[in-house]
Amino acid sequence: MTLDKLKPGEKAVVVSIGGRGPVRRRLIDMGITPQAHVMIKRTAPFGDPLEVNVRGYALSMRKSEASQVTVERVDKYV
Repeated sequence: MTLDKLKPGEKAVVVSIGGRGPVRRRLIDMGITPQAHVMIKRTAPFGDPLEVNVRGYALSMRKSEASQVTVERVDKYV
């Protein structure tokens, strides 16, 4: 499953990051790395962008970026 498929309030652990070049680098620089716990906080009215909590802070990202992040849903947010 990819990060863009999660609904607000759902939690997940990052499994891998796809993509190449600047987009991949930007995701990693934002703290989205394998084993990081993420939670979708909310989405904009038309679904883009998403607000994501990761490592204790909130990020805003486009659905196209979130679709590059493979996650596994979990029940507990760390």
